[in-house]
Amino acid sequence: MNEAVLSIQDLTVEFDTPDGVVHAVDHVSYDVRPGEILGVVGESGCGKTVTALAVLGLVPRPPGRIVSGKILFDGNDLLAASRKELRRVRGSEIAMIFQDPQSSLNPVFTIGQQIADVLRAHDARVSARAVRARTVALLEMVGVPDAKARLGDYPHQWSGGMCQRAMIAMAMANRPRLLIADEPTTALDVTVQAQILDVLEAARRETGAATVLITHDLGVIAEAADRVIVMYAGRVVEAAGVERAFHAPRHPYTAGLMGSLPRLDAARDRLVAIPGQPPSLVAVPHGCAFHPRCALRASRARCVEEPPPLVPAGSEHHASACHFWDEMDGADQPGTPPGPCAVVTATAAAHGDGGAEVLRVEDLVVRFPVRSNVLRRVVGAVHAVDGISFTLSAGETLGLVGESGCGKTTTALAIMRLVRPTGGRIVLGGVDVSAATRGQLRAVRRGAQVVFQDPYASVNPRLTVQSIVGEPLAIHGTADHRQRRARVAELLDLVGLSPEHANRYPHEFSGGQLQRIGIARALALEPKMLILDEPVSALDVSIQAQIVTLLQELQERLGLAYLFISHDLAVVRHISHRVAVMRRGKIVEMGGHHLVYQRPSHPYTRSLLAAVPAADPSRRTRR
Repeated sequence: MNEAVLSIQDLTVEFDTPDGVVHAVDHVSYDVRPGEILGVVGESGCGKTVTALAVLGLVPRPPGRIVSGKILFDGNDLLAASRKELRRVRGSEIAMIFQDPQSSLNPVFTIGQQIADVLRAHDARVSARAVRARTVALLEMVGVPDAKARLGDYPHQWSGGMCQRAMIAMAMANRPRLLIADEPTTALDVTVQAQILDVLEAARRETGAATVLITHDLGVIAEAADRVIVMYAGRVVEAAGVERAFHAPRHPYTAGLMGSLPRLDAARDRLVAIPGQPPSLVAVPHGCAFHPRCALRASRARCVEEPPPLVPAGSEHHASACHFWDEMDGADQPGTPPGPCAVVTATAAAHGDGGAEVLRVEDLVVRFPVRSNVLRRVVGAVHAVDGISFTLSAGETLGLVGESGCGKTTTALAIMRLVRPTGGRIVLGGVDVSAATRGQLRAVRRGAQVVFQDPYASVNPRLTVQSIVGEPLAIHGTADHRQRRARVAELLDLVGLSPEHANRYPHEFSGGQLQRIGIARALALEPKMLILDEPVSALDVSIQAQIVTLLQELQERLGLAYLFISHDLAVVRHISHRVAVMRRGKIVEMGGHHLVYQRPSHPYTRSLLAAVPAADPSRRTRR
């Protein structure tokens, strides 16, 4: 094997906070070789990004500090390098692609200027003509159409996927030897995600760089990585070639992630969630950090008392930090799906019970006027929703899928009449919403509630959970103060939280817990229907599985109807009874989920399904 481009050895990073010392990275070691893509996976807060920031010398000091370890790049310890040396290496020999391209790009400079600045920063003698030619070549290489004409565009004029291409072009500009890609496909549509993965592969071929691919999306890892590092609570718990990690995991956490992953090719309909929540890095459990969530522990004192070292697990190139890795189901049979080592047994999803009709949408049209800049005259219209029709019954889930901008969320807003329809009828609870009076709307909205995409942005940070969940009851005057407290406690218990959580504030909860709070608030008025707008897209795969399972259980208990909006086709497959595929404001295909997924009839549906990364490295395909 070639000498490692990057070698991280026994790295420990801590942060001082008012709550105590956060042990963000705890004795982490791994190597990356030339031309290799190393996938680093784990839940939010496990130390993936902090490790990458330490490589670039970007850990803020204070409150952060690097306690121990070495970061060797070409044999030189970057932790001992001067600021001048780090500045020379960053951007030229080591480049990073950040998670959110919209916030990483400077909004007051054009795309062309920002790429040119990266080139000039490391070679002041390069001519303006050469910079322009290289900038155009880079944008063409990452698939930006008509690159020469787009140099003068600003970031706000580009979509998220296009901005991510610009970030990759900037990272490739000086042909670095190491690329660090931090969640480069998060929140992107499945088709754009597939394009970005192809662009990353092109970047590797162009530069010959070693690549560290940080993500919580196991499908992306299966599609792109050569080796994988699994992190949990600041530690590496498993390291292996990508095929062995997927087919024969030797750590219960890795197997739990595999069971949580929604798949298009799975026989089961119910996801298998890892119980519990990731630990606080201020108070990491003694012994194995995963033991509170692990069924393999079986009351063994060793798991609680002794931290497991990362040791070879049946192979020279496979390591696990588990005392009992040899007891893993399928551990000696590569190709065997991981067993239910730390999770509950999967069950079949409930099917719609053919209940009473809750919602009817007929020829819905929503248009937004386009006005001229000077006289503000209407010069055209955006056809956001262009004549769609569907129904939804009690106990049924209709998945509404499609790329960003196809009209999914506008449809949801029109159903609640948060935007006024241009044409068509929306009958919700027997009332025509499009023609309803203010008083009628207030009554209708009690029967239909919304769970939003971003759990952090959808709650007031200054209110307690008691006030947040009880707010609908107070607005509609359906309960006094004492009754509200009792109802909030009941709702929190219903969504798997403790009634004691009612007195806490949003910042004290994880994203998954906050989404449960949002669901509890939506259920406060006992609605007949929930509109779920990308409710799991911002969550880690294990927490995502918990929320999907919770929604299925609530539907079975309460007979709720769901309009489930998402661009994640794998998640929609697991929760929906019927699927409607939207493109440019129209529904191009609709049917039972088995039919749509197994025998899609529309070319657009087939292209969406083909773009989904297979969660199996042995089945990589060219799209």
